[in-house]
Amino acid sequence: MKKNNRSSNKKSLALLLLASVFSQNLFAWGQTGHRVTGAIAQDYLDPIAASYVKAILPNETLAEASTWPDEMRSNPSDFWQKQAGPYHYVTVPKQAYSNQHAPSQGDAVTALNAFKKTLLNSASSLEEKQLALRFIVHIIGDLHQPLHAGNGTDKGGNDVKVRFMWQDSNLHRVWDTGLIEHQNLSYTEWKHKLVSKLVADDVSKWHSTTPADWISESTKIRDTAYPEDANNLSWQYVYKHTPDIELRLTQGGVRIALYLNQLFNELAKQTT
Repeated sequence: MKKNNRSSNKKSLALLLLASVFSQNLFAWGQTGHRVTGAIAQDYLDPIAASYVKAILPNETLAEASTWPDEMRSNPSDFWQKQAGPYHYVTVPKQAYSNQHAPSQGDAVTALNAFKKTLLNSASSLEEKQLALRFIVHIIGDLHQPLHAGNGTDKGGNDVKVRFMWQDSNLHRVWDTGLIEHQNLSYTEWKHKLVSKLVADDVSKWHSTTPADWISESTKIRDTAYPEDANNLSWQYVYKHTPDIELRLTQGGVRIALYLNQLFNELAKQTT
């Protein structure tokens, strides 16, 4: 009897470890990173956009909404298992985006355009609008993570095995979570830290709501992310790339707000 219990415990532990590894490979920016961008965006919504967001998600902040598309990946429906996976990334062998590299289901850019149309469509149901808004917040965050604009050769750095702070990892995970969690800050602490450094000139310079511009920025950083020594990503790597992480989280949050401000002001004009 004890032997069976030990065997069962070992199997349970193995499943938990497998689930942990699997989930770490899935979450873009990690939950903390996405929540940072959502929390920043909440502060930069204009009154019109804020009222629409409140009507669509009455009991949910943008920080909460930002992680929903990742949390739903275990949903067994065909939409989540067969359709929505490619909505989290783009493939850009060089620096100029083209949808010719998108899979048949589309990619982050084509999905973003489709979800925008859903929100602008007066015939869309509340449930459809909620899904669309959550995905828009999430996708814009994803496109500001440099390894989500992959070069097409290594699954956005997932195939690049590294040792980060003396732990086995991969390059994608380092940028999704490693560099963020290394600071040991909550998402609200991250948000306050980044917003305190923001000035009006930054917001003005980052005013583009064109995904191709965000992707071009990401690919430039992406190409600097590949280490010379994959077995020794430690303090020097953190020192070099933490400013990139801070920049992209802040830009992602501001651009989510700018995108939603533009979208919902367009919608308001249609309904007046």
